[in-house]
Amino acid sequence: MFLTIASFIVVIGVLIFVHELGHFLAAKALGVQILRFSLGIGPPVKRLSFRRGETEYCLSWLPIGGYVSMATLEEQGAAQALEGGAASVRIDPERVFERRPVWARAIILLAGVTMNAVFAVIAFAALAGTRGIDRTQTTQVDSVWVAELPAGAAELGTLQRGDRIVAVNGASVTSWEALLEKLFTLPPPVAVQIEGRPAPLTLTVPLEEAARTALVRALDPFFAPVIDQVMPGAPAQRAGVQVGDRVVAANGVPITSWFQFTRIVRESEGRPLSIEIERGGARLTLALTPERRSVTDPHTGKNLMGGYLGLGAREPVVHERFGVAGAVVEGTRRSVQVAGQVVGAVFGLVTGRVSVRELGGPIRIGQVSGEAARLGVAALVTLMAVLSINLAILNLLPIPVLDGGGLLFLLAEAIRRRPLSIELRTRLTNVGLIVVAAIMLFAISNDVFGRR
Repeated sequence: MFLTIASFIVVIGVLIFVHELGHFLAAKALGVQILRFSLGIGPPVKRLSFRRGETEYCLSWLPIGGYVSMATLEEQGAAQALEGGAASVRIDPERVFERRPVWARAIILLAGVTMNAVFAVIAFAALAGTRGIDRTQTTQVDSVWVAELPAGAAELGTLQRGDRIVAVNGASVTSWEALLEKLFTLPPPVAVQIEGRPAPLTLTVPLEEAARTALVRALDPFFAPVIDQVMPGAPAQRAGVQVGDRVVAANGVPITSWFQFTRIVRESEGRPLSIEIERGGARLTLALTPERRSVTDPHTGKNLMGGYLGLGAREPVVHERFGVAGAVVEGTRRSVQVAGQVVGAVFGLVTGRVSVRELGGPIRIGQVSGEAARLGVAALVTLMAVLSINLAILNLLPIPVLDGGGLLFLLAEAIRRRPLSIELRTRLTNVGLIVVAAIMLFAISNDVFGRR
């Protein structure tokens, strides 16, 4: 519990700070007077506040956001209350937000989401530069779980074990990760070219997270049934299995792929299993009994009980390292990929193709943060990068009180050559507050009562 809470505070605190720092730096650079920089909303916590020059830096009571309070000559109503109330310093009328031209105010509003995007690129680039990336050098399909295919992907059910996917939408693919990325992110229709087939398969799966996740989980990559790992003390080691052995049969069934073998093992828990292996040109038959263990189903992500031998396959994985320039390119590519997924999810929610029950709130973020922290620094940094892009895109929604709503006001001002009336902006802002609060409450209810 402590790790979950601590990681949630770190993740949310960093992302909010990065976002608000963007607004702060842009406003300062463009000459706007900054009254308060806050993590959290509402009244500042007095003991956690200090002033430097004209700006108060503080933590506020409600830890669900942050703000940069800029000098203005207008009454802000509820929005002002969320930003800790009226300023206690004199406002310079020449440095108020409204005195800046439309283009300058747009830069200030966009600076927050820009910083979130830059943070994601830097985070992904840092991981690529320091840890590198593993790429599985195969695009051969072992099997397709037809029952798991989403609507619009039925043509994949015609694939046979060993079929090689060579291109998606005309672009060649050489690794399993690149293949899955294209299947996950490209808008329909998606043309999948199979080696040896004249016509591509056409997929019309909607660009929604649930549907695309089901699509990629329904495919198993083809690996030869060659042993690369034997866990100490596991049934396989006790039976004499060695690294380098090739499985050629299990209970008399010829084995041609790793996933074919593992399915037989999972289904044989607690029952004798006879496997024939090839070692140094000779064939040996070994008898062993798979233990009952909890294993992760790759197609549903759920933990299920099944047979376990303690073996790992020899996967054609290449570890790719990056220099500075290559890491930045990789970081940008990953960021664009995630942004496409987020946009697809938002579009699905708006059109009704994705259930609103998929919305997660702060409790879910906390749970995921805790899980990522337990997996290590790389998983936590990856989560922060993904959430940073989520924050950037969601802030661009045209809802007053969000950055996108502010940009909408500026667009109206640019077209009309005068701003909307204070009364109209205040009413729209209050409506925006209600909408955002309702979404937040609904997301929290999903966290508490479940998504199904």
